[in-house]
Amino acid sequence: MQTGENEQALKKVIDFTRFLSILVLLLHYYFICYGLFRHLHITHPAADRVLANVFRLGIFRHPLLTKSFALLILLVSLSGSKGKKEETVTGGNCIAYCVLGILLFYCTSIFLDIKGNYYFISILYISLTTIGYLAVIYGASRLFRIISANLKFDIFNNENETFPQEERLLNNEFSINLPAEYYLKSQRRKSWINIINPFRGSLILGSPGAGKSYFVIRHIITQHIQKGFSMFLYDFKFADLSRIAYNALLQYAGNYSIRPRFYAIDFDHIKHCCNPLEPGTMHDIMDAMESARIFMLGLNREWIKKQGDFFVESPINFVTAIFWFLKKFENGRFCTIPHAIELAQVDYKDLFALLKTEPEIEVLINPFISAWQNEASDQLEGQIASAKISLARLSSPQLYYVLSKSDFTLDINNPEEPKIVCVGNNPQKQQVYGAVLSLYVSRMIKQVNQKGKLKSSLIFDEFPTIYVNNMDSLIATARSNKVATTLAVQDYSQLKKDYGREHAEVIMNIVGNVISGQVNGDTAKQLSERFGKIMQERQSLTLNSQDTSVNKSTQLDFAVPASTISSLSSGEFVGMVADDPSNKINQKVFHSEIINDHQALKDEEMAYKDIPNIRKVTDLQISENFAGIRMDIEMILKSITI
Repeated sequence: MQTGENEQALKKVIDFTRFLSILVLLLHYYFICYGLFRHLHITHPAADRVLANVFRLGIFRHPLLTKSFALLILLVSLSGSKGKKEETVTGGNCIAYCVLGILLFYCTSIFLDIKGNYYFISILYISLTTIGYLAVIYGASRLFRIISANLKFDIFNNENETFPQEERLLNNEFSINLPAEYYLKSQRRKSWINIINPFRGSLILGSPGAGKSYFVIRHIITQHIQKGFSMFLYDFKFADLSRIAYNALLQYAGNYSIRPRFYAIDFDHIKHCCNPLEPGTMHDIMDAMESARIFMLGLNREWIKKQGDFFVESPINFVTAIFWFLKKFENGRFCTIPHAIELAQVDYKDLFALLKTEPEIEVLINPFISAWQNEASDQLEGQIASAKISLARLSSPQLYYVLSKSDFTLDINNPEEPKIVCVGNNPQKQQVYGAVLSLYVSRMIKQVNQKGKLKSSLIFDEFPTIYVNNMDSLIATARSNKVATTLAVQDYSQLKKDYGREHAEVIMNIVGNVISGQVNGDTAKQLSERFGKIMQERQSLTLNSQDTSVNKSTQLDFAVPASTISSLSSGEFVGMVADDPSNKINQKVFHSEIINDHQALKDEEMAYKDIPNIRKVTDLQISENFAGIRMDIEMILKSITI
């Protein structure tokens, strides 16, 4: 216990030890320079007789031995001193004083061998030795006043935020394994980001340039194709990712028991065609209603937040009626999006007469017919005109050609006919293309999420650019059917803007695997809270007029603060992975840099083959198809009137 008595006793011991060192040094001067002291009449016979016995002690046999003993006692006394610590004291200056003082303290012994004026040499010896002794006292005493805690070394708290991460490679038939490196207490260590259960959903976040595609998505594509997955790939900037998928299939086609076929939907440069309203996949009117809802909300994204409103539900019901009529008419021979668009533009008189022939949609069209018969034209236009205007935006000969024919079906994980399907968007036409692609995705999900099918991987780059109504349900229920879903999003706020707060929160919270590059604001805060806290050391410096103290403590703090997530470099990611009962992962959270072999990837891309143009379509064929659809609608109208 540090009581006042103990401190006083320690101070007396230190003072006595230092006094003893000075006494030894003074006796050394007296014995070595006795002639000078006698010349100055400082000697006495009685004192000399006493000191003669002291001189016989072993420490006075040689000057260097005497100096070493005095210096040793001095250092012992200084080590026990408690001077006030100062921030301005640096180790370099203190050591310099100590070294120079020791050199001067010992090197003055050469004066004892110099022949000359004895008294002058003696005074010089005593003076320089004393100066060296005082320099050692000054340097050593200040050395013990240095504050050992360097609070300015880690100004961003990077050392405290490091934590152990998974260094094992956990590989299985479904996993995605990304090599990485991380820091742990100033050491750079190798690690692995192991997404061993991709069926629990994966969310890839990162602002533009964070490296989502280059460091993460491309590896998900290649590794899943290597492991025999069927695949649906939504490629926002076609054909960046589709080209990777095509060449991965060429490389790993031998890993499949049945080689999958590769299909690409590109509205700008037609390669394959597919009818998303394939009549065989619509079993009842509820399927038509779901398709109409997805289609119309994709065309009018602002309606997503207004679902339930009269002037939102009315156009959806109108399009549902058209879809189901085309499905039932002549066994769905004309059940395509282009035919639906053209049929919606028919005059009300002919259109309602036509739709009334199908009893299953009578309930849907009665409000429109009633408004028309009662000459409530304003109400009728409000109900239908928004649908007609939205559909008219898709009136393009190229779109008509792709959507009116079918080279393949959307059951990508069919065991007898596996597929890798890539659908491409165009950033300059995303509002128009996005609605059609949303319908593709919706119809595909319904066919994929079934039992007895192959394992499949659904990858959506820039997911908010399309609208999928039941994505949260897919992630929640498709795990048992071996459907791995990967969503790439730039920011949570983007998802919230395009899908609404409730839907965005469900998607954000339901996924099991999260990999995030640089994000800001609420997204960074939400992720930081999700990753949890770790025990971190804290140091504080207290200064007062009498003493300086350094306090150390530990406390729980965020493992990856929001500010750290906001300042990640390209290729640096944080996240959390999910495990399963057969592969337990203790270190699920990671903060590391994914390692890509840039030269190898560059060489690999140089050797890539372009996606072939399987279908050579001329402008004449596109025009003839466009005209043929309009003729089909005229034929349908005539068949009813007859």
